[in-house]
Amino acid sequence: MAAAPVEPIVALSTSLRRFYPQSTVYPCSELSIDAARGEKVSFQVVVRTQDEASEIEVTVQPLAGVVSRTRRVGYVSVKHLNTHTPRSELEGAEFIPGLAPDPLFPECKYTAGAWETNAFWVNLTPDTSIAPGDYRVPIEVRVGDSFVSYCVVNLTVHRAVLGERAGFPVTHWFYCDALSDWYRLKPFEESFWPILEMYVANLVEHGNDVMHTPIFTPSTDGVKKPTQLVRVRKDGDRYVFEWSLVKRFVEMAKACGVQAFEWAHFFTQWGCRSAIRIYEGEPEDEKLLWPPETPATSPVYRGFLEQFLPELKAFLREEGILEASYFHISDEPHGDEALENYRTARQMMRELAPWMKFMDALSQLSFALEGLVDLPIPILDEAPAFVAAGFPAWCYFCGGPRGDYLNRLIDTPLVKIRMSGWLFYRLGSRGFLHWGYNYWHRSQTRELIDPYTEQSGDSWPGWSYGDTFVVYPGPDGPIDSIRWESFAESLQDFTLLRLAGVSREDPFLSGIEDYASFPKSEDWILSARRSLLARLDAITEP
Repeated sequence: MAAAPVEPIVALSTSLRRFYPQSTVYPCSELSIDAARGEKVSFQVVVRTQDEASEIEVTVQPLAGVVSRTRRVGYVSVKHLNTHTPRSELEGAEFIPGLAPDPLFPECKYTAGAWETNAFWVNLTPDTSIAPGDYRVPIEVRVGDSFVSYCVVNLTVHRAVLGERAGFPVTHWFYCDALSDWYRLKPFEESFWPILEMYVANLVEHGNDVMHTPIFTPSTDGVKKPTQLVRVRKDGDRYVFEWSLVKRFVEMAKACGVQAFEWAHFFTQWGCRSAIRIYEGEPEDEKLLWPPETPATSPVYRGFLEQFLPELKAFLREEGILEASYFHISDEPHGDEALENYRTARQMMRELAPWMKFMDALSQLSFALEGLVDLPIPILDEAPAFVAAGFPAWCYFCGGPRGDYLNRLIDTPLVKIRMSGWLFYRLGSRGFLHWGYNYWHRSQTRELIDPYTEQSGDSWPGWSYGDTFVVYPGPDGPIDSIRWESFAESLQDFTLLRLAGVSREDPFLSGIEDYASFPKSEDWILSARRSLLARLDAITEP
C-alpha cells in the first residue's frame, strides 16, 4: 500500500524572526496583529515544501480600508558571521555561512525546491479613516497543483492615528555614484533622475526625513566618482557657481517628502587634514580646483569658501531651507592631531559663516567639551557619556558596536532591530544617522560589487555584513531588506510613544537600561505594543 503524500507545512509568523532555507516550520493558520490607523504592520507567510519542487503562491484577500502588499523574502549568500559577537546575540548562527534572508522581491509566486523553507512578507496599512475594530484578513496559500491552505490574520485596528514623526530627524548617507554605476548612467543625466527619485522616495517611506545631498562629492570612504551638483567655473580670482542641479535635487527631494537637508562635509574624513576635492567645469572631467593634499585651512581653500558660503546661504534662503539644513566639518575625527585640525577648521568656519551650525559623527567627548561641534553624534557605546556631560546628542551605529549592542547587521536578530525606536526614545537621543543606505562599492574604492553576494564592502571582518546598505538595486528601483522594514517599523513605535506622551522615566520602559541592555524578545515587543496602543485608545477621541 502506497504511503500517503506528505503535505507542505504552512505557517503564519510575526515579522520578528528570520526563516532560512532549512528553518523548521510548525503549522500555524491564525495570527493576531495590532495596528494604529495609518500604521504599516507586517507578518510573514512561511511555507516548508516536502519531497518535490513546488510553485508557491500567496494571495491576501482584499479588505476595504486596508492596503496590503506581498513580497517574497529572498536569500543572499553570506560568507561569514560577524565577529566580536556572542552566539546568543546572533540570528542564523546555525545557517551562516550560507544563504540568509534579506531582500524583499516584489512577487507573490515562487518555485521552491524540495525540503525548502520560504517566506513571504506581507504589509498591512489600515487607512486613517477606517473604523477602529477587529478585522479578519483571509490568506490563500497554494503549493503545487493540488495543495491549498487557508489562513487568517486577525487585525485589530486601534483608534489612534499614527501621524508624522516630528522632532527626531533621521538621515542615511546616500550614494549617487552607486546608482550611477549600477544603472550605467551618468550622474544627473536626464535618465538618471527617475531612478534617483525612486530611491529618495524609498528613504522617506522608511522614516528618513533628512536628505544627504552631494553639493560636493562626499569626502567619506575613499575617492569617489564625482557626483558634485554645483557647477564651478574659475574666472581669474573669482569663482562662478551654477546652482540649477542643486535646485532640481532639492525640489525633487521636497516633492518626495524630505523635510531637511544634510550637506556634504567641508573637510576630509577622520580629522579634516585637507580641503575636499572640488571640480571645475563638468565634474566627470575630474579637473580639480586644487591638489588633493591642499591643507584644510590653506589660503586657497579659504579664498574659495569666502566666495562660496555667502552664495550657499542665499541659495538656502531662496529655497526656504536655511533653517532646515545640517552641516558637517569632518567625519569621525579622533586623536590629538584631528582635534587640533578640527579646532582650526572650526574657527575658520566661524569667521567665514557664523550662521552655520555643525554636527558630526564623533565619539571623543573633548570635541563637545571645547564647544567645537554644535550637535555631536556619538556612536552608541559612547552616547551615554555625552548625555551625562549635558550634551544633547544624536546617535549612530555602523559596523560597531557589536556584541550586546543595538545594530542592524545581516545577523542582528530582528527583535533587536525592531527595538531601535524604543531605545532612541527611552535614552533621549535627538536624532539618528547611518552612513550606509546604498554603498555598493568595494571599501574605499570605485569598484562596484554585487550586494546580493557581498554585503561587507568586501572588507570583512573589519567591515560587517549588512552595514554597508539597507536596500538592494532592483531592475526598476530599490529592493527593500527585511532589516530596513524592521527599522522603519521601529520608528513608527517611536512616534506612538511620543503620541501617547509616555515619559522616558515611565516604568513601562524600565527594562531599557542602555543601548546594550534592553529587552530582546518577541513577546516583549508584542506585549509592549498592545499596552501602548491601549493607552492611546484611552486618550483618543472616538
